[in-house]
Amino acid sequence: MSEEARDPEAHRAAMKKLKAEQDAKARSKQHKRGVLIVNTGNGKGKSTAAFGMAIRAAGHGQKVGLVQFIKGKWKTGEQEAIKRFPEIEHIVSGEGFTWNSQDHEKDIAAARRGWDEAVRIIAASRGDTPAYNVLILDELNIALRYGHLPVAEVVGVLADLPTELSVVVTGRDAPAELIEVAHTVTEMVPVKHAFKAGIKARKGVDF
Repeated sequence: MSEEARDPEAHRAAMKKLKAEQDAKARSKQHKRGVLIVNTGNGKGKSTAAFGMAIRAAGHGQKVGLVQFIKGKWKTGEQEAIKRFPEIEHIVSGEGFTWNSQDHEKDIAAARRGWDEAVRIIAASRGDTPAYNVLILDELNIALRYGHLPVAEVVGVLADLPTELSVVVTGRDAPAELIEVAHTVTEMVPVKHAFKAGIKARKGVDF
């Protein structure tokens, strides 16, 4: 135990100093605009974190667009939960994982439908009365990885977002070009996973 932890006055002084430092950092940030966030990596939690942000925004009364790429007819808990939030517009534009659909051209068409919806939402968020505040592009990185959409086209649009719109992109293997233009990038790193221990995916935890 540190001296500060044993001495209440020393602890109070240290926390007061820390608060002043944190307040100063907050005041130094002058830019006020939406951000482009990328959740990538091989670890669990990329989509889950994005769904949490969607619910957070809905809790503030903000309008949220959620476009799911790749994931198709598989029934998930988030699909049912999101129905309870009128602030969230949910669009599923996938034919399932590539090993399920087994039709590359069909996968490309589905990704294009989803991306067209994303472009529509982005366009509607420009101007003085933006229609959306947050846009989640779930598993878009996977669609890019498999060549369902051109990376240059997608990055070009996401590099020029409306000021009041924040966008979250999820999925493994985010392209370097997307990482370059993003404001916040988090890489989920797997340490252990129950699946590798022979435990089946669990309803409410994994889907």
